Amino acid sequence: MKNTIHTGLALSAAMLVGTGANAEDATVSILPTQVTAWVENFNPYNVSSVVPTVTDFVYEPMVIFNSFAGGEPSYRTATAYSYSDDLSSVTFTLREGVKWSDGEAFDAEDVAFSFDLVLGNPALDTFGMSKIVSSVEVVDPQTVTFRLAAPSSQAVFEIVRVPIVAQHAWAEVSDPVTFTNPDPIGTGAMTEFTRFTEQEYIQCRNPSYWDNDSLFVDCLRVPQIANNDQALAAAANGELDWMGSFLPDIENTYVSKDPDNHRYWLPGGSLVMFNMNLESDDAGNNAAFNDVNFRRAVSMSFDREAMVEIAGYGYPTINAYPSGLGSAFHAWNNPEVDEKFGEFTQYSPEAARELLAESGYSDIDGDGFVEAPNGEAVSFDIIVPNGWTDWVNTVQIAVEGLTEVGIKANVATPEAAVWTEKLISGDYDFAINAISVGTTPYNHFERGLHQRNQGISRFAPARWDNSEISDLLDDFTQTNDLNEQQEIIAKVQMIAAEEMPYVAVFNNPLWYQFNTKRFTGFFDNENPVGNPVVHANNPMRVLHLLSLRPVE
Repeated sequence: MKNTIHTGLALSAAMLVGTGANAEDATVSILPTQVTAWVENFNPYNVSSVVPTVTDFVYEPMVIFNSFAGGEPSYRTATAYSYSDDLSSVTFTLREGVKWSDGEAFDAEDVAFSFDLVLGNPALDTFGMSKIVSSVEVVDPQTVTFRLAAPSSQAVFEIVRVPIVAQHAWAEVSDPVTFTNPDPIGTGAMTEFTRFTEQEYIQCRNPSYWDNDSLFVDCLRVPQIANNDQALAAAANGELDWMGSFLPDIENTYVSKDPDNHRYWLPGGSLVMFNMNLESDDAGNNAAFNDVNFRRAVSMSFDREAMVEIAGYGYPTINAYPSGLGSAFHAWNNPEVDEKFGEFTQYSPEAARELLAESGYSDIDGDGFVEAPNGEAVSFDIIVPNGWTDWVNTVQIAVEGLTEVGIKANVATPEAAVWTEKLISGDYDFAINAISVGTTPYNHFERGLHQRNQGISRFAPARWDNSEISDLLDDFTQTNDLNEQQEIIAKVQMIAAEEMPYVAVFNNPLWYQFNTKRFTGFFDNENPVGNPVVHANNPMRVLHLLSLRPVE
């Protein structure tokens, strides 16, 4: 790597190997994801294999919206944004004095270039910008306007998720899709990769960071950890400062090892559900997955309580809402949906078997498993990331339930990156998955159900096509009237419950553990500033990093 530690950081690679740096080094050991080996890919548009600390920490967002504070904006490389009166455009004012890590000035040309890059390369458009933004106009060096494909009060929340890269570094890249960006130049707090191996990498502060006065951490140490068992061992030994993993019996396995410093906070989080690929290449599976009665039978075969209490150690919250709404949004609940479709999210193997039989599924060959009404076999793997033990156990419980009602299924455990790619490409039949939730139900309904997202991202892999629900979600973006929004979401729930395009099972907690032995300032239930996780899908981790202080 060409990048080196900037003058003033007294760190050495040898010091950082193993159990982490000394307290005075101000190096935070984090666990943003689990992998079998780190791969040197710093392309922020590559969602499958990019290093997980590239987004946010190398490429800082223009604005970070805090879902824990009603969407309150924290301005980063931008200082303001405003919509036109007709919601057809949104204009950002950029912060003066922001520089790239190589010292070059950051300006509106970089923003426009980045969006032109994404809009011109569908493989890079992982946030569906082509359906949101029609064009980007540089007004002046500190002002950039986004012309929207359709008026939307929600567009700004998606626009700020797109990484902004340096035009002078990317303009001559011949293939931005395969480009690994070996020497990343960013605007964020941590841009300098001073060590990189398959087992560990060190990422240090940006010498040109515009907010360096607020940054009291010099480096991030990111060890390679493959599964939850390894994460637990490292956490229990005090080797990790900031992490987010499933730890079984957390009080005994983690907190008790250092009661003064080992802590956790598990606020409500993402919707966990099972996806069926409605475009499966397998004739039997395709016929079954496109039959709503089959999907309902699958739902009734799932023991959600066992998934939560046994696989999840009681940490998640059961989601038996027919639409997948979730208890965090119960104030939006449409009781007519529960009355009409509630039976299909209750655990009842007997009712599932009856529904399958009524719908023409029968065991033709006598092997104990049903065939589809077209006579084709129904048999599939349920893919779940290797090492995600709570999810693996959840899938095992799902397979047991499916087997009991006569549906043949198996557990398959690809690496997380492979699992992600399969969901996006459609190279799967059945999968466990999750969608992050926002301040209203719009976020997860839109990501998972809107036509524009189908087959584009990991969050909408079912390839479900419903224009009515897409139109309703679009209507939601055209009003700020709460009563109108509630009426729209009530209709969305009814359609989602009737069609059941995915099978919701529970809402994950936000997995978050921290160690106060070397650093203070962590978000917790007494300091609930925002989403505390260190994972790559949480821009609030920038503000969390800036709140940390070394223990003196």
